[in-house]
Amino acid sequence: MLTFLSADAPPKTEPGNYPVLLLHAFPLSAAMWIPQILALGNAGVQVIAPNAYGIDESEERAEWDFTGYAHELAALLAALNIEKATVVGLSMGGYQALEFYRLFPNKTASLVLCDTRAEADTPEARSGREEFIQAVETLGAEEAARRMVPNYFTPETLTSRPELEAEVREMIAQQSAQVINAAMRAIMMRSDATARLEEIRCPVLVLCGAEDKLTTPETAKGISARIPGSQLQLLPGAGHISNMEQAEAFNAALLKHIGEVGQS
Repeated sequence: MLTFLSADAPPKTEPGNYPVLLLHAFPLSAAMWIPQILALGNAGVQVIAPNAYGIDESEERAEWDFTGYAHELAALLAALNIEKATVVGLSMGGYQALEFYRLFPNKTASLVLCDTRAEADTPEARSGREEFIQAVETLGAEEAARRMVPNYFTPETLTSRPELEAEVREMIAQQSAQVINAAMRAIMMRSDATARLEEIRCPVLVLCGAEDKLTTPETAKGISARIPGSQLQLLPGAGHISNMEQAEAFNAALLKHIGEVGQS
């Protein structure tokens, strides 16, 4: 069973905005979405932000993949009586969002793909991830934070807003090495979604930090170019975890997309 953060909306009496499913980055938790949960909840949008396996009391699994996780997400939506949702995924969450759409296009009102990529790992990337796993197994969650956090935000933000760095480090510190590495193996096993992008038929917004060093604006442009009718927005002053670093701009883009989907 997955634990999740949420914001409820009043029961619908007429067509309106779809609920939103928020899928978090590696190796963070659903808590990264708090700025969006608050903003969407205040706008009357129902929000569900699940924690991946092993995180914040979600069921732990030694081995899992994004296909099985997508089925788990579909079961969660069904348990909440949600037939269709806007699926928002950032980084690892973007991989999960693409797999969810592949399996459940009828349950996907729209996609918001944030700071992510569609292609599978290169051999070099896989080798780097294997080395990451070994290091985290030996040194623990602190090693994951040491490697990941400097790439999350722009240098200016790391200097001027140390509370953001502290927040994400705390999210990572709460996880075990086993949970972190199980998620990394799921990332390594993901399929290449590049060829499937042109088959996406729901509304799509591609968001990316203009200063993202991990999944660059060029990567986001490549995704958007392959998805018919998709919209692309780069967020100035944001790195990889753009929803936290530039929450106001991110929320504005997300709410605009949700409103357009609800009216279509």
